[in-house]
Amino acid sequence: MTLSLSPLAIDHIVLRTQNLVPMKQFYCEVLGCVLERETDAKIGLTQLRAGSALIDLVTVDSELGRMGGKAPGPSGNNMDHFCLRIAPINQIDLIEVLRSHGVQNEDFKVRNGAEGFGPSIYIYDPDGNQVELRCSMVEGAS
Repeated sequence: MTLSLSPLAIDHIVLRTQNLVPMKQFYCEVLGCVLERETDAKIGLTQLRAGSALIDLVTVDSELGRMGGKAPGPSGNNMDHFCLRIAPINQIDLIEVLRSHGVQNEDFKVRNGAEGFGPSIYIYDPDGNQVELRCSMVEGAS
């Protein structure tokens, strides 16, 4: 018998940063993540709850961060982008929320994701990591 794996969901992602405070504020205040756990500065790990997944922020000058090499930047991010599925919201309302936090966004486009094609929008966190937001859009304003 051959065993096979069956991925169920994203468990966590790890973002290395030199800007812990603005990164934590962005993911908690703008995107609605919840602080789950913080280690001491020597270890350098902050875990944020994003639905059933975690977003780990690791400071580059910490024990964990030094293992990853140079800090991320505009020409050297750790990844292309990651995608967060968010609760249904009207596109206009979503843009209003982003702008109220000073977050620049690209236009909505129909893209393919884990649950098929649908509208999504790209934004950037304080370290320049590209974040795709996907959700079922609701009609009318909320």
